[in-house]
Amino acid sequence: MTEQPLISIVTVVFNGIKYLQQTIDSVANQTYPNIEYIIIDGGSTDGTVDLIKANEANVDHWISEPDRGLYDAMNKGISKAKGELIGMINSDDWYEVDAVETTVNKYLKNPDKRIFHSDRYDVYPDGEKKVFAFNPSVIKFKYFAMTYNHPSMFVSPKVYKEYNYNTSLKVYSDYQFTLTSYLKNKDQFTYINKPTVNFRLGGVSGQIPLKDVLKESYIARRNSGMNLFTSTIAIGCKLGLEIIKFVLNRK
Repeated sequence: MTEQPLISIVTVVFNGIKYLQQTIDSVANQTYPNIEYIIIDGGSTDGTVDLIKANEANVDHWISEPDRGLYDAMNKGISKAKGELIGMINSDDWYEVDAVETTVNKYLKNPDKRIFHSDRYDVYPDGEKKVFAFNPSVIKFKYFAMTYNHPSMFVSPKVYKEYNYNTSLKVYSDYQFTLTSYLKNKDQFTYINKPTVNFRLGGVSGQIPLKDVLKESYIARRNSGMNLFTSTIAIGCKLGLEIIKFVLNRK
């Protein structure tokens, strides 16, 4: 391992011209120098491709072609990455300026670990930012919701050689990836106790109906290795939590 290992960063985008420049700038302005940047565009028609071309000096590889959605594009990006760690930053999110340097420092001290993750900033429509911290509760992670911050993750390609994102899921494939990896070997995770990424709220995950959320979360858990009983219990927990939220919001 070199003292400045190559780190790959993948951005997937489709008609994302509104925020893409901020994402690109956050990669270009990193305090860490040895970065390979890959952009996978799904055939945008809103000017995104022209924006990518205008930033080619800061992009090592990009393609624009139709795909089967977010996770298909992620898989494409992973297949092209050559770094010792691979990060995923979507086109409406952005890194803190020292995100890669912070992660590499942790990696150099823990070369046996394969998934590095941190806290994040949630960014609200009015621009307000709040820290969304990693919650180490195994019960919450397995039975209620994603507690790891996927946009903060930098993952060894050794993990991705054994795993492709499930393209049949619209929003729960990153949860399936994280849960699968955790159930296989929880010790491969390493936590960085600071926010390294900014996550803009209001994406696709908040727009799908509850019945689809429950269906996808069940499929993700079953595919990850949870048995029928525990997966069903998890759906009951999620549904119960949503009912409580609904009742409280009506008061």
